[in-house]
Amino acid sequence: MRHSRFFALGMLAASLGLVLGFAVGLALVLDVGVTASQDAPTPLPTLVPPPADYLSVLDAEEAAISYVYEQVGPSVVHITSRSAVYDFWRGVVPREGTGSGFVYDAEGHIVTNNHVIADATEIEVVLADGTTLPAQVVGADKFYDLAVIQVDAAQLHAAALSLGDADSLRVGQRVLAIGNPFGLDRTLTTGIISALDRTIESESGSLIGNAIQTDAAINPGNSGGPLLNTRGQVIGVNTAIRSPSGGSVGIGFAVPISTVRRVVPDLIAYGHYRHPSLRIAVRELGYEVQPPSDELQHGLLIVDLDPNGPAAKAGLQAAQMQRQGRRVVFVGGDIITAINGQPLRTRDELSLYLEEHTRPGDTVTLTVVNKDGERSVQLTVGEYTY
Repeated sequence: MRHSRFFALGMLAASLGLVLGFAVGLALVLDVGVTASQDAPTPLPTLVPPPADYLSVLDAEEAAISYVYEQVGPSVVHITSRSAVYDFWRGVVPREGTGSGFVYDAEGHIVTNNHVIADATEIEVVLADGTTLPAQVVGADKFYDLAVIQVDAAQLHAAALSLGDADSLRVGQRVLAIGNPFGLDRTLTTGIISALDRTIESESGSLIGNAIQTDAAINPGNSGGPLLNTRGQVIGVNTAIRSPSGGSVGIGFAVPISTVRRVVPDLIAYGHYRHPSLRIAVRELGYEVQPPSDELQHGLLIVDLDPNGPAAKAGLQAAQMQRQGRRVVFVGGDIITAINGQPLRTRDELSLYLEEHTRPGDTVTLTVVNKDGERSVQLTVGEYTY
């Protein structure tokens, strides 16, 4: 009887413990629930839309770019050139290249790069509406990498593009490039003028001065297409990129509009550009030739000249080449230190000055030094003969 009482009491205590445990657990759950509702994440703040005037500026810029593309796009053409090359294994095989160009005038003249149409036996121009027209080369200049081809003006149905002003160009200016990279017709890319007055080397190895550098994407196929300002005016002809991979890395170059204005009319009129020349060969003091004195460290020593050229007619003398043991030295000769007051250190400086500031028939003044001292010599600029 006694054991039964103890057993009953034990069962009652156990039951109370279960009830208490359940209650405590329920309280904890309820507490956690309350705590969780109190610590809920704070909603993210609502993004404030840009001010209306800011959006209006962006909208205006986008509208301007779209407008330029719509107006200019039909005047940018896709050029396909075909030629035949000799292969050791297969003999004569056809080769095809593509590039871009733009309508220059109402006579059907189209400006492009020389390397786009060089050695071509057949040239086709594809217009924006898909029309394909045969084209003929009117003139080309490998030094500036410019060329003019012509199609039947009656079938062109595209307006000539207007040319911009070189003096208005500035670094940071928005520019547009339209062309046919990788055969993708009339592709638009945008960027800025990254630098001005760059000197680049054309495919022929000659120098192009005052070139425009841009970060607008330029790829194979863009060659010959226009670089434009936001008014839709041509400010350059896309011609080259600097890239270790062969694709655009944001360093592209265009022949400046100042050169286009100077060269293209000659290509149309004469079939070639009349390059100015003094008809001399020179060596650079301090780099190729030892200076004759400590006072004269820079200049261009004349080592050869055309006897019928302008320098010879002005009385300039070339140095004589002599051997002293295993060495070759130059003796005598005139040294050109400046042209029209512009100091000269390299042959590139002389070449660029003549190209950018003179034409055949112009008169220039050279500062010349020889063993008898310094003198000024006036001469008439001649023409480079191919």
